[in-house]
Amino acid sequence: QIQLVESGGGLVQAGGSLRVACTASTRRFTTLSMGWFRQPPGKEREFVAAISKSADFTKTADSVKGRFTISRDNAKNMVSLQMNSLKHEDTAIYYCAASDRYISQQSPDFHSWGQGTQVTVSS
Repeated sequence: QIQLVESGGGLVQAGGSLRVACTASTRRFTTLSMGWFRQPPGKEREFVAAISKSADFTKTADSVKGRFTISRDNAKNMVSLQMNSLKHEDTAIYYCAASDRYISQQSPDFHSWGQGTQVTVSS
């Protein structure tokens, strides 16, 4: 079973930056594509970004394109999300997830999920 643990959430002012990270406890991290999703207060979970197993391909939601960057360090079993120019509407619980697909932005394609980390952007 793959365990994912997010870290790095917190409170930041609008316009600021924050980096969230996710560490995976698995020997097959290099076989997994990884994704970030978020769930704003009172809303459904939505796709944010995804990265292929060798980081040769990424996908980013239109709402965060140009502001958020996903990356991974396979030597550390870690995937990160750098968030710049944060807006109040980026406030959400951020989840990382793992998939056996080459890359995906669909929740059902992800079989392992972290517990989430809260990101709050004050306006």
